[in-house]
Amino acid sequence: MITLINIELYKIFKKWRTYIGFIAVGILVPIIEFAMMAEGQRSINFMTRELQQSFFMVGNLLNSYFVSYLILNSLSIHIPFLIALVAGDLLAGEATAGTYRLLITRPVSRTSIVTAKFLAGLIYTLILIFWLAIISLGLGTVLLGTGELIVVGKDGITILAQNDVLWRFFLAYSFAFLSMSVVASIAFLFSALVENAIGPIISTMAIIIIFFIISAIDVNFFRVIKPYLFTNYLNTWRDFFSNPIDTAEIIKAILILGAHILILFGATLFFFRRKDILT
Repeated sequence: MITLINIELYKIFKKWRTYIGFIAVGILVPIIEFAMMAEGQRSINFMTRELQQSFFMVGNLLNSYFVSYLILNSLSIHIPFLIALVAGDLLAGEATAGTYRLLITRPVSRTSIVTAKFLAGLIYTLILIFWLAIISLGLGTVLLGTGELIVVGKDGITILAQNDVLWRFFLAYSFAFLSMSVVASIAFLFSALVENAIGPIISTMAIIIIFFIISAIDVNFFRVIKPYLFTNYLNTWRDFFSNPIDTAEIIKAILILGAHILILFGATLFFFRRKDILT
């Protein structure tokens, strides 16, 4: 299995589209950080305007932690497309290249092929999230330094001590990987159903948009299904920055997202094992 995964990773990183996500993150994050260097203090002043009336604010609130937190907030908007761009090509790309028949003539089962491709897709997702963390926190620390983290949450404003932040980011990025793995699983499922990589990308983004709209509409019918929509939990990483941390909500989110991944992978395996490959 390890050999198959290595082969699939080689095939992934051999394609130029794989690097679009890394280039996009590598360009967008520094732009945001340089912009925050120039204008970020206004955001800090706006967020703390009420506190400043009663307290004297000291310390470096405009720092890499604050900017990295803001960047993470865009995770559910921009990163899914970059994930679908690669995951949607894992199986459909074989059909486009006409290598499906060659693929299944290997002395390995279809289950092994699908599993290896799926795990390779998750590894790519992990690397992309890790790249986002390195650029956000690493470059941010060089440009803005570190300090306390100010967070505006549903319970008001929370200011976390400098030595109480980094472990929260580790857990937040780990959760981000889990949530983006669901996106990769959706794109991977569509990749098994079609023979063109464009379809899985568009379909995955369409599902995300539809689910976000359903989550935003407050009617009784949608309230029944909202708790089971994965989009409801894409931003649960924010709970790691609450004080105290809502452990029950995080565990619930992990279980639901994990169930999505298993069901989507199972569906992909089911369809691919029964797929009639003619070319």
